[in-house]
Amino acid sequence: MWWRVTSSDFDNESGPALKARLRDLVDSGQEPGLLAYLDDEPVGWVSIGARDEFGRLNRSPKLKPIDDQPVCSVVCFFIDRNHRHTGVASALLESAVERARSSGYLLIEGYPIDTSVRARGAADLFTGTLDLFEQAGFRETARRGGRPIVRRRV
Repeated sequence: MWWRVTSSDFDNESGPALKARLRDLVDSGQEPGLLAYLDDEPVGWVSIGARDEFGRLNRSPKLKPIDDQPVCSVVCFFIDRNHRHTGVASALLESAVERARSSGYLLIEGYPIDTSVRARGAADLFTGTLDLFEQAGFRETARRGGRPIVRRRV
């Protein structure tokens, strides 16, 4: 929910309240992301949606829109620690591309971390890495303050 709420709302609301807001999104018919399963166990998550669903993107000097094209945004991943480096993130990203296509988008956009500039810990990589997106056919279209914005036609 970090991308969907203001900083003050995020800081002032507890985990259960934020979970309830996410559940409300789902109950209203929105699909705020995709889950990856191994057998019957969830092992990963990617948060996707119309860029305008993520207010923090529009308020960020680094991640503000680069043009007025409608895009589907990939804003965060969570991969269970026991399933990292096994292709779960790649599979989720490809599924996000397919979801964008089936939803009528022509572009999908991400906001990854460029680890070639500075090594980061796993907790800092929740938006994905530049390598992950590039391997999935995304190309850098802008960079502000060292932060890449990548896109792929769907």
